[in-house]
Amino acid sequence: MAFFRNICLVEAPQAVITPFPRYITDCIGICYLAAAVEDIAESLVIPDNYYNDKLFESFSSQLKKRPADLVAISSMTGGFNQAVKLAEIAKSHGAFVVMGGFHPTALPEEVLGLGCVDLIAIGEGEATFRELVQKGPSRDVAGLAWREGGGIVYTGQRELISDIDSIRFPLRSLRPERYGEKGTDYTIDTIYTSRGCPWSCSFCANDKMHRHWRGRSPANVVDEIATLHDPKKKKLIKIWDANFLTNISRAEAICDMMIERGLTNFRIVTETRAKDIVRAERILPKLKRVGLNKVGLGIESPNRKTLELMNKKNSLDDVTKAIGLLEKYGIGSEGYFVIGHHSESIEDTMAYPEFAKSLGLKQSLFMAMTPYPGTKIYEEYRSEDNITSTDWDLYNNFSPVVKTSAMETIDLVRMMAYCNVAFCNYRSALKRNSERSILLVFLKDMFQLLFLFRVNKTIDRATAATLVFEAFERYLETNPRIEYTPKSSSPVLKQPLVLSIEHASGKRIDFLIRQTGALRSMTMSRGNGDQPVPGPVIRIDEVVEAAWSISMDSLMRLLYRNELMRNNPGLTRRQAVALLSDRDVRQAAMKVARLYRSCFRERKGV
Repeated sequence: MAFFRNICLVEAPQAVITPFPRYITDCIGICYLAAAVEDIAESLVIPDNYYNDKLFESFSSQLKKRPADLVAISSMTGGFNQAVKLAEIAKSHGAFVVMGGFHPTALPEEVLGLGCVDLIAIGEGEATFRELVQKGPSRDVAGLAWREGGGIVYTGQRELISDIDSIRFPLRSLRPERYGEKGTDYTIDTIYTSRGCPWSCSFCANDKMHRHWRGRSPANVVDEIATLHDPKKKKLIKIWDANFLTNISRAEAICDMMIERGLTNFRIVTETRAKDIVRAERILPKLKRVGLNKVGLGIESPNRKTLELMNKKNSLDDVTKAIGLLEKYGIGSEGYFVIGHHSESIEDTMAYPEFAKSLGLKQSLFMAMTPYPGTKIYEEYRSEDNITSTDWDLYNNFSPVVKTSAMETIDLVRMMAYCNVAFCNYRSALKRNSERSILLVFLKDMFQLLFLFRVNKTIDRATAATLVFEAFERYLETNPRIEYTPKSSSPVLKQPLVLSIEHASGKRIDFLIRQTGALRSMTMSRGNGDQPVPGPVIRIDEVVEAAWSISMDSLMRLLYRNELMRNNPGLTRRQAVALLSDRDVRQAAMKVARLYRSCFRERKGV
């Protein structure tokens, strides 16, 4: 008989959701733990209301109705403060609390200093958790730590699971409802086909948790993929390995088996090194056939010295080749950049968006250097007193918590805004033929930037408005001129189109789109407050108010359902009805519509 019999598992959510549907958690980590003990536990449960702000209330209510003798909490750094709240609730209901995951593994003494955590599981959890459930807190179970007699007991490092085919598939059936879907039916889901990484980038904690690379066999991977395949509903599958294409022949075998078994109704996204894409050119058509839609490339920096300091063994030539190959085979690419290395300045950082555009990237993410505990970067920044906050809520890649030799934390926030503004796809606006359609493009991009700002809880509305306008001002100083040659069938713009953005201080920037012959161009200039504005005006403070009034829960429901409609045009009508029946989504749409209309209201002197 097991020592612990009634078990509640919960993954601590991030304090603020990052507004990209592919980053929404699928609770896979705790589903692996559940599968590891399914045959020896009497009951297993994951709390309801995980995907909204009612989690803590629901968790408490659940423990009251169905007492658990063991509560297992998994925590990343960005969710650690939430993990503490969950642990306090669990202890108030008399449960034994074990915490694991990246953050407790990196900072066991700090976590054990909390009165609400009984024990920590260090490193990979499946084997350790199974033995803990069977034997209880015992020195015979490797991989545990707890406080005892004024000190800490470590039961020794557990060996990595060498045969990762032996790990049971995640018990997805246990997952709670997420935006109308439950268990194995999630529109967006995650697969790990390997663990560990052959590289040791200084900003990554993978080496601390999973260490060296171990790949699952192709047959084992495809058997799990088969449990997610739905011929009637295309799902977004995240192959979330540290480097999916580490072993090219293994990846090809996975593709061959998926094709042979007809498991191709997926839209797949993954991340890998640029050099791996170059090595994998031969199998890119197969990857496209099974559904590979987008590859995230960790480019990190255009600065070779910075790459060396990060221990990022990246060749910029490989990056260019990889992006070209992905485009050749009809697979999208997204560049990941990290700003805020302690050797870089504002001038260095201003090169990032232009470099990204020069590579031909249509999508890029500009993230802040984040010193996650357990990484080499964490030790470097801490030793030089360059970490400006240990509020773990801010550890989400988009809320700077460091300073550099030349930039303060607020400078990094400004540069994140600048990189997004400067990289923005203004050619999308140049393709439009009316001021109204151009306005929609600008509003969409501005909302995306503001939703990213909302991830940083230190930024209030007034600061967000100022940061956005300052980013446009900085971009204006580079004298940008964006050009585009429309299709021959497009109408010729006989009159220039003008759109303006305005700060509450009265400062204004005008965007002028004109066509000369077959060429369209967009230029920027400072507006004169005494002169009338011929086109729509985006008042940034009004956009900020609209963005802040939309709850992140409503936003994620909208983005999640949009993902389903995007991948399944045949379901669009039914899903559109579901969206229209969502009161929060309707209210958000009304706010955006009012904002759109306000951009055309009369101004003094017009």
